[in-house]
Amino acid sequence: MEAAIVIMALLFFAFVALGVYATVKVVKAAKRGVDRTINQARRTVEDTTLRAKSYGQGGVAGELAQLRLSLRTSMRATQDALQAGVAEDASLRESLDLFRRLSAHGQELDEDLKRLEREPDRSRVAGQLTDLRARTEQITQSADSLRWAARDRARKFAEDDLSSLSQQIDVEAGALRHWSEPAAQDSAPGDFSWPDAGAAAPGAERGQVWPAEAEAGPRPDAQAAGAQAQGQQEPPPAITARDPRLAAYPWEKSARPETTN
Repeated sequence: MEAAIVIMALLFFAFVALGVYATVKVVKAAKRGVDRTINQARRTVEDTTLRAKSYGQGGVAGELAQLRLSLRTSMRATQDALQAGVAEDASLRESLDLFRRLSAHGQELDEDLKRLEREPDRSRVAGQLTDLRARTEQITQSADSLRWAARDRARKFAEDDLSSLSQQIDVEAGALRHWSEPAAQDSAPGDFSWPDAGAAAPGAERGQVWPAEAEAGPRPDAQAAGAQAQGQQEPPPAITARDPRLAAYPWEKSARPETTN
């Protein structure tokens, strides 16, 4: 009885722990989803604000907004391209690591530009625009280089795969078009099969012989064997040779009978 109570208590605590673990996982997943949505909405608002400032304002404020917008656009596009490509091409992991290091410099530059937007001394900010512009161009060019290299690599692999597939399809299509060759070989003139060695030749039961043998007569070895056999047994009844004018093959015409007139 006590063992049953202990087992039931252990099962109860196990189910409670499992329920707590599942609840925590669900809460964390929901929190990540909410955070992702909030971050995406924040980025959208910031991009819209920067685009409005770059087009609606001039001078230092417009220049800073333009630099931030170009930096964020390039870095986000490169990040999306590398993360999408690394799932299919493992060699992009090194490129993704390099991009993470580049992102640290990009985030630092974005923070500097954001801080300078709130700087009241516009003349001092204007003196730093040249350096800020050079840093932005260097980071965006590096990000663009990684992005376009990854896209060129994916396009090259796709072209190679398509070329190989086209060659295989051409070979298969050529093989499928050979349906008429066996028929042409079977119907070639003079292409017929001789009977097997163990099978009786056509017309053997009727005493027929091949035309070449009928014309050439018996072979010398056959004559010698016949002369030796004559001294041991009675000579067999003579067999008249077959008229060569008779048909030797089924497809030849039969000879007409001679008339007595």
